[in-house]
Amino acid sequence: MGLSSTQKSLFTAAIIAFFMLLTRGSHVLTHVSLPDASLALFLLGGLLLGRFVWFAAFFILATVIDFGAAAFDPAQGFCLTNGYWGLIPAYGAMWLGGMWLAKQKDAFNLAPYVLISLGTTFIAFVISTQTYYLFSGRFPAEGVVESLQHGWEYLPSWMGFAAMYFAVIWLAVKVLRNVKALQTSKV
Repeated sequence: MGLSSTQKSLFTAAIIAFFMLLTRGSHVLTHVSLPDASLALFLLGGLLLGRFVWFAAFFILATVIDFGAAAFDPAQGFCLTNGYWGLIPAYGAMWLGGMWLAKQKDAFNLAPYVLISLGTTFIAFVISTQTYYLFSGRFPAEGVVESLQHGWEYLPSWMGFAAMYFAVIWLAVKVLRNVKALQTSKV
């Protein structure tokens, strides 16, 4: 007897929440600081859970982690400005990318998976960086065109860490599928 769809959703959500707690930037839960996996986790949430109530739950979790870390160490709150709320559409782009992948015949077909993963990551970067520069109050309010000149130095690490997580997820899915195929062929 397998798990019900509700049980599968709760199990998936628990795994995503665990990895968010483990990797969320500026966290105080471990001594090992893993790169933030939030972009990959929001894409996975859209892919595996879909419903926007889950998106809201994970955004609230991310916010609690960020504000909680700032409560323990005020230096961690540097980015907690009005620009922080730009993460809602940034993570929303990731979630929508995951939902699009979920509608494909094979969500982990390499070409669409890479294009959507990296494309939505780039979109999320532009949204979050520009909302930070425009609304944080830490930079002169020069307008959108001028703000587009700032923050690009963070793009390589933003894309690199996300790509690392996307590669690990893709490889894990391929390994699990191969193991399952081997088990099925032995029966």
